[in-house]
Amino acid sequence: MSRSATASLAALGVNPASELTSTTTDHTTGRVLPVRGELAGLLPWGGLRRGSTVSVGGSTSLLLALLAGATADGCWAAVVGLPQVGVLAAAELGVSVQRLALVPRPGSDPGPVIAALLDGIDLVAVACPLPPALARRLTARARQRRAVLIAFGSWPSADVELTAESVRWNRLDDGADTLRRQQISVRTGGRGAAGRAKQVVLTFGQEEEIELPLVAGDPARSDEPADAGPERVDELAAKRATTRGLPA
Repeated sequence: MSRSATASLAALGVNPASELTSTTTDHTTGRVLPVRGELAGLLPWGGLRRGSTVSVGGSTSLLLALLAGATADGCWAAVVGLPQVGVLAAAELGVSVQRLALVPRPGSDPGPVIAALLDGIDLVAVACPLPPALARRLTARARQRRAVLIAFGSWPSADVELTAESVRWNRLDDGADTLRRQQISVRTGGRGAAGRAKQVVLTFGQEEEIELPLVAGDPARSDEPADAGPERVDELAAKRATTRGLPA
């Protein structure tokens, strides 16, 4: 890595991943980063190919879940432009947070920040609205630096597109007072081998409890949009309090 790239990362308070860890994946194939088992079938390479661009729509849970396998394997990840994402939420979806950098507000000109992260971080998730020309330059930079660029929202010429079309949580009845299990219906698309559309249902959480800030949809319905916003979170929190016999 060049000295200028290292200096740029240091200014952001982020150390280059290449200087901090050597991943198992790099020692084997050096090309594909691992993902959770249920996500592997959605990607044409069975994981996240270095140098590729993946767009994720409709669910921050899905976005974070894509980072889980690689960070557990020793890779570093960064999330840019998502101030609502916290360390606890990431950890509950399997992300190794000791290898996660959060840049919630990259400023009015996020391009240099994202470019610096692509120089030294294995996976960079971006949620900033960017001009198409800048997005294409960042795609080229990710390819050149062999990083994985994960866009939250539409992205020009993404290799793979993952869209959460509906989300269902476990019902808050029959004695359940927490949101423990989340099912997301995901549609896939993209270029080349990824262009063959698939429709799958992913389950996150199983028996462990998931905290609320990443809620998507009504626990009793599956036709809500994947990210319902803070007002919906407040409604669910009130319902959760009511089941416990507490004032909302």
